Amino acid sequence: MTTSSDPSTGSADGRPAAEPADAPAGLSRRGLLGLAIGAGAAGVAIGAGAGAAAGVAVGRARERDAAATPYAYFGAHQAGITTPVQDHLHFASFDMMARTGRDDLVSLLQDWSYAASRMTQGLDVSATGAVGGSPEAPPDDTGEAQGLAASGLTITFGFGPTLFQTADGEDRYGLAARRPPALERLPAFLGDDLDPGASGGDLCIQACADDPQVAVHAIRNLSRIAFGRSRLRWSQLGFGRTSRTTAAQATPRNLFGFKDGTANILASDTAALDDHVWVAGSDEPAWLAGGSYLVARKIAMLIETWDRVRLAEQDRIIGRDKGEGAPLSGGDEFTEPDFSATDAAGSPAIDPASHVRLAHPDGNGGIRILRRGYNYVDGNTDLGRLDAGLFFLSYQRAPEQFVTLQRALSTDLMAEYIRHIGSGIWAIPPGAEPGSYVGAPLFA
Repeated sequence: MTTSSDPSTGSADGRPAAEPADAPAGLSRRGLLGLAIGAGAAGVAIGAGAGAAAGVAVGRARERDAAATPYAYFGAHQAGITTPVQDHLHFASFDMMARTGRDDLVSLLQDWSYAASRMTQGLDVSATGAVGGSPEAPPDDTGEAQGLAASGLTITFGFGPTLFQTADGEDRYGLAARRPPALERLPAFLGDDLDPGASGGDLCIQACADDPQVAVHAIRNLSRIAFGRSRLRWSQLGFGRTSRTTAAQATPRNLFGFKDGTANILASDTAALDDHVWVAGSDEPAWLAGGSYLVARKIAMLIETWDRVRLAEQDRIIGRDKGEGAPLSGGDEFTEPDFSATDAAGSPAIDPASHVRLAHPDGNGGIRILRRGYNYVDGNTDLGRLDAGLFFLSYQRAPEQFVTLQRALSTDLMAEYIRHIGSGIWAIPPGAEPGSYVGAPLFA
């Protein structure tokens, strides 16, 4: 990532519109608040030498394509929700340190916002960056993303229930009265086997990018910036998106080999987003309007057990054809399932306990959520099996949407092959205004 530029005004779709101005040296909230930053930013230009070999030319063309995809940090909504789902994820949960106060929390959010507004544009976290500062001091930026493009990086911040009030009732930052009424720890669900060390957290950061090193660089540097104010509680790497948010994206497959996210809410469906994803101005609290609620669930898949299930049974469990992704009632992948259809024996073509049937809006009062999950593989277990599964991420206007769907899945045939081992919920503030920082309305 380069170090000589700062975010500047961009176009309405979040793409760059102009070359940015130089930023003041140093990484600070004062630098953030003093910048005349707009809603977009400039990308990093990567040239390709004339007369280069064909392979090098192709590689550099790809680099230019990646460099041309920065997404604006500032805007009405945080990026990383309806943004086209990138290929890689680094998700991190943080707890505030003991004896920190309200000023520490605000300064952390300001410093994080400043750094995020630069990194999402392919820049180092400050103007001095990885190599431009004093050789006698640690650099502002860790440097492993030098030379890499923005790669579609988005950084999304969230506030957990314990930020407003701890489990024992302590109001550390004077925010208890501003807590969203719906922001409560998720209830226990059938099949939960949650690891407290991979659940919850005062704050969360979702970093998504098309280059895994860019995503990891973002979390590494934001963790470093938090030193003394907040500490990393747990984190998760993800790859191979398991949903889509634009019609141009192909439906991906999860580790069970099935297409996943066919019926996900798309960024172009503004009516569905308003109904099911964005907190409205008429909702409570007012400071969260334009935001959302994020649920994260780490779901271990019993891969070896699933791999021994015959194909017809796999199809029945999911309710779709494994090859084409079409519902078992017929049609293609995007055909609406017909739950009244029967097979040659007169039985329901789609099993009433299949995943598709139980999760469908028709059986859940029309409830829909926006999914942004990823596959994960964390090596192997002590038994020599793959430690792998789905890192499920969903955005919804109210947590009750997820709770209703999860309870409906209590009799899901797929439950035999999965275990929920991590969980968390966070309020996602609206996007930051230019020159401000994420979550500013909470402290107004």
